[in-house]
Amino acid sequence: MDFFHHALSAFGSYAVAVALFLFIIANLLVIWRLESLSAKGVEGTVLGTIFMPFCSGMGNMVFAWVLTRHPGSGSDVMINCLFNNITNLTLLIGVPALIWKMSGINKKKSKAAQRAHQMGRLSLALNLVAVLFFTLITWLLASDGSLTRMDGFVFIALFVFWLCFHVYDVQKTNLLQKKSYPKSLPLEAILLLLCAGIVVASTDWLVQWFQQQDHRLLPKHLLGWLSGGLMVLPNALLAFYYGAKNRMDVVYTSQTGDAHICIPLCLGIFAVFHPISMSPLLNQCLLGLMMLSAVHLFFVTFFGRLPRPIAALLVFAFGGFMFAGLS
Repeated sequence: MDFFHHALSAFGSYAVAVALFLFIIANLLVIWRLESLSAKGVEGTVLGTIFMPFCSGMGNMVFAWVLTRHPGSGSDVMINCLFNNITNLTLLIGVPALIWKMSGINKKKSKAAQRAHQMGRLSLALNLVAVLFFTLITWLLASDGSLTRMDGFVFIALFVFWLCFHVYDVQKTNLLQKKSYPKSLPLEAILLLLCAGIVVASTDWLVQWFQQQDHRLLPKHLLGWLSGGLMVLPNALLAFYYGAKNRMDVVYTSQTGDAHICIPLCLGIFAVFHPISMSPLLNQCLLGLMMLSAVHLFFVTFFGRLPRPIAALLVFAFGGFMFAGLS
């Protein structure tokens, strides 16, 4: 890490731009390897529920961990997580749904295709129920005004249980359909870990750089918002890339699956080391996130897709969230 910091410092005034460039390039490499896995037969639901959430949420996990090393405000971590989840469920699902219509399965397709579509809907609905449940648990635990160390352990335990459930579900599907992972999966995992190392180092440097700035120009409370905007870039790249490839199933599952990384995992990582103080705005954002989850769950369950008028309303909701938060 020190070597990386010294190397970046050699760029002088361009060091910030170089760190941002490395962060974005590392995430682009992640998308490239995910597409390789997809081409090798890894199904969209598996990509969306297991691989992509960790890859697109890598920056958020690193941000929470970095702030435990360079003590910052717990509200910055909470804002970072809420910004990520609310952006996922409004802007990054709403805009692709407006550009590439989220049409349901064509009835003329084979029964196997229709069955796969129905299984995808069930998986997506379960993801949305989990987002709603985890957010509700967060809101309840934060009702006393803070999230403590024990709350952090509860969050991490919830996430581990949720991950075990997904791994079991994928393994069961592979056994029933007699499928297996590609032999190159260990190599792909190594490449993804290398990208993760670049994300860790660049995020660590950027956080330290921000904390050393004149806070009359860059107020401290903007760290959560600025970091949230940066961390959401990988999610945006995934959403528009797979939207353009007409893989709206992957768009939806990746954005909802990524929400599980921020809440509860990222909150748990920070709360284990430092308490997180809650404000009325943060509590209101948690309630708003629950409402968004319920809206998506309703349309996925009863319609199997997100209508374009509702997608437009979600985009406007994101604008309202930004206005309320920054004002």
